[in-house]
Amino acid sequence: MQPLRITTAGSVDDGKSTLIGRLLYDARAVQVDQLAAVERASARRGAAELDLSLLTDGLEAEREQGITIDVAYRYFATPARKFILVDAPGHEQYTRNMATGASNADVLVLLVDVSKGLLAQTRRHFLLARLLGVRYAIAFVNKMDQAAYAEERFESVRAGLVAFAEQLDLQSLDVIPGCALKGDMVVERGEALAWYRGPTLLERLESLPAAAEEASAGPLRFPVQLVSRPQADAARGYMGRVESGHVLSGTEVIVLPSGRSTRVRRIVHHGAEREIAVAGDSVTLVLADDIDIARGELIADPRTPPREVRALELTLVWLGHEALRPGARYLVQQASRRVPARITQVESRLDVNSLRAAPAEGEIVMNDIVRVKLALQAPLYVDPYDQVRATGSMILIDEATNQTVAAGLVR
Repeated sequence: MQPLRITTAGSVDDGKSTLIGRLLYDARAVQVDQLAAVERASARRGAAELDLSLLTDGLEAEREQGITIDVAYRYFATPARKFILVDAPGHEQYTRNMATGASNADVLVLLVDVSKGLLAQTRRHFLLARLLGVRYAIAFVNKMDQAAYAEERFESVRAGLVAFAEQLDLQSLDVIPGCALKGDMVVERGEALAWYRGPTLLERLESLPAAAEEASAGPLRFPVQLVSRPQADAARGYMGRVESGHVLSGTEVIVLPSGRSTRVRRIVHHGAEREIAVAGDSVTLVLADDIDIARGELIADPRTPPREVRALELTLVWLGHEALRPGARYLVQQASRRVPARITQVESRLDVNSLRAAPAEGEIVMNDIVRVKLALQAPLYVDPYDQVRATGSMILIDEATNQTVAAGLVR
């Protein structure tokens, strides 16, 4: 079973780092030296008890400010499965970091403070995660202790979440009441929430499928990352990760952009030959024919090839500190392929509260979500993002500063 990739989201101070710390602590996934470091840090801050949020807030600036700035990764396992946990920032200024955490996630754990309800930044994170392909969501209604564990308060927040999520076309949404600080409904149930009969957060996470398992059923997409030169008896190989589908030794494939067809002669993984590689596997492919292939090219299924485009409509999440410049030249990075492009038109802007498109009036600034048209100077090979993430997503890079300024999704 593939590890489940989890990203957290929500507004600042909703308790995301505390929830993750509690999950790791109660699942017994904290090393002795880590726990000792957190105990010392908690004492220095004058905390009366262990501050579990410090397990993920590793930067000095984060500990001083009490907010998450960077994206923190944690790995842990239970007897049921393995997990990769991403603690993403909640502050509006660091939405680009949250987008990074969500881009490879299987499930979103959305934190909602029961006393605040669904805030604008929480809605934005929920929408961003869905735009970035996350189809499973768990909303953890936190700080129930501050609402005296009242069921009616939970139901009020739950109704707002369900109404908003109905417009997002999720595969599933679970809404769980709890208290990360005290551990209620994280790993253990907690007596104060006896009226809630659903699963705990960990129980639900253990039951969800990983995207890599589902991606194996899709069309073969293998972006070439590196080329290994032939040495002695070793043939030329093409290194990368199977992003979608699977490949068997002997399978017929097509190489893009050349359009040449060939067969896979060997599949090598950590020096050993394999008969098959599936989505999520990093391997070297040795082909039957000598074809000139370079980094950035794509090996694909000839029966269901991606779409070749020189002009493209994208949903853009603007992440740059400077406003979008219509007509300006940017670099488009898709997997390992990079081509120059220009934004020829900004068609509309998405309202994060109503989820309706409106005319894109005024400047497009950080955190705006817009629909644009791109003109490309070289072809790209794309699939809808909901079908293949690697060929359905890209980033825009400012040529002058080399800064990533937007994330783009093919619909």
